Amino acid sequence: MTKQKPHSSAPKEDIKPADPVELAKAMVRIGEQSQKLMRDFLERQKDKPATSYAEANNITAAFVDLTQAMMQNPEQLVTASVNLWQDYMKLWSATALRMMGEQPAPPPVITPAQNDRRFQGTAWNENAVFDYIKQSYLLSSRWLQNTVKETQGLDEKTARKVDFYTRQFVDAISPSNFLMTNPEVLQRTVETGGENLVKGLENLLNDLERGNGELKITMTDEKAFEVGKNLATTPGKVVFQNDLIQLIQYEPLTENVFATPLLIIPPWINKFYILDLGVKKSYVRYLLEQGHSVFMISWVNPDEHLARKSFEDYMGEGPMAAIEQMARITGQRNVNVVGYCLGGTLLACMLAYLNKHPNIKSSLPTVSCATYLVTMLDFSEAGELSIFIDDDQLSAMEERMNAQGYLDASAMATTFNMLRANDLIWSFVVNNYLMGKEPFPFDLLYWNSDSTRMPAAMHSFYLREMYQQNKLVKGKMKLKDTLIDLTQIDTPAFFLSTKDDHISPWKSTYMGALLMKGPVRFTLSASGHIAGVVNPQSGNKYNYWTNARLPKNADMWFGATVKHDGSWWAEWVEWLNHYAGEKIPARHPATDAIEDAPGSYVRVKAS
Repeated sequence: MTKQKPHSSAPKEDIKPADPVELAKAMVRIGEQSQKLMRDFLERQKDKPATSYAEANNITAAFVDLTQAMMQNPEQLVTASVNLWQDYMKLWSATALRMMGEQPAPPPVITPAQNDRRFQGTAWNENAVFDYIKQSYLLSSRWLQNTVKETQGLDEKTARKVDFYTRQFVDAISPSNFLMTNPEVLQRTVETGGENLVKGLENLLNDLERGNGELKITMTDEKAFEVGKNLATTPGKVVFQNDLIQLIQYEPLTENVFATPLLIIPPWINKFYILDLGVKKSYVRYLLEQGHSVFMISWVNPDEHLARKSFEDYMGEGPMAAIEQMARITGQRNVNVVGYCLGGTLLACMLAYLNKHPNIKSSLPTVSCATYLVTMLDFSEAGELSIFIDDDQLSAMEERMNAQGYLDASAMATTFNMLRANDLIWSFVVNNYLMGKEPFPFDLLYWNSDSTRMPAAMHSFYLREMYQQNKLVKGKMKLKDTLIDLTQIDTPAFFLSTKDDHISPWKSTYMGALLMKGPVRFTLSASGHIAGVVNPQSGNKYNYWTNARLPKNADMWFGATVKHDGSWWAEWVEWLNHYAGEKIPARHPATDAIEDAPGSYVRVKAS
């Protein structure tokens, strides 16, 4: 997922030291009210089935390996500890001088990273005690993470796992996450007489109840949004559906359109309306305004009845069925296709499969060009998601999926949120549970919380064949008994990747682009997996890099790039138009279509 601010906040006010007497009174009131809330919550929960699961993360084994490796090199640990001690002495000295009123105040020993929003309140800098708490935490966390990273003798997978979970631990123990070490929370507790903590406990219990005993953090005001009303509002019709998809044909917004229609394949790990969030942010609407006939796949939110649906089924009942219907509706024998994330992986698989079956390929419209948005094809460097992909974890996941027929949406959501824990977990712990505030309305976070399930058969195949064994790039993966060979795809391709992508690291996506036989244009956008893609022209945000050449190394490519301000959308559309055909009178969806866009599949909640 991408770097987005979870919510905006009002300007920070000066924080005064909390009055101990008033704070004590508030804590007594909190205790009395909290007991009643807890009793009511437990009473409601007593007849509900338990839904928690034991996760096989092998964290303990990884940290045992870390300890053994450290013991093999005690000098390194001693050196790191001495350096930490020296830093603490500097901090003690600076704090003592500051508390004695020395002017100017000694400079800080350590400061938060520029993008660290946890310590933005003025008290973290102006109050000597809280400044000391902040700096001591930053020193300790830096020491811990550096010591782990620099430990020799760990295999790459174990080192990555230990580093990831060390960061989770460090993020969790931040002083900003606790009442008595967060000056803003202390001040609000005094100002409200502790009502913030009572309200926070109520928010916490409501989130536990929403998750049937597992914490499901409320990230936004979910009552502020409704799919079809202020999200996914671009007019269109559902013109086809099967077990896995509804195919949406959008109403044109220009008098004439390009003859070659365009299909968008979104990932089925999330819902398609990330590309149609609202009028000002809609990728779909932008394409319609440029004169393209746009079709969108809306994936079903599967339940146990679709447990045996395979990756092959997603290919056949997804894009292959969609382009067949597009040819029937438009009368065109050519289509252009955009695949987003996993949708792009599926697009490449379909093109490679059709190359092996010329009879099937000739019966379908020709794909004139293919666009891959933040798409992984080579999974050898899959980033931090690979931490969750090993035999033990996959076996545990498969056991759970086979029991219920699908992977629950909450499991996927938790995994992605952990990749950006400070933004997507701890900021809400502070806002919702400590400050006792309601989360702000934010369309992107509403979409992020509107999760989808994964069919057992499909998801197991995807994780094992691609993430774990990387068979797709090795030419060893089969779909419908056919070996998939990406190197024979000669369809002109446009790859868009994002520089800060934690889900599809851009250098990994670049390796996938090198596999193609046909002409390839590679472009890199600033920001992350979502914001770098959904970056409207009108917003004039971020920037992007281009390089007409495609050297064998991603760093070499980036070293020769040209930087452009703003969104990559216009650059891509200029490329796309070369494959879009002539202009013809606009085509409208049939009036007897199944239903209006955005359709019924997208409205199905995972809960």
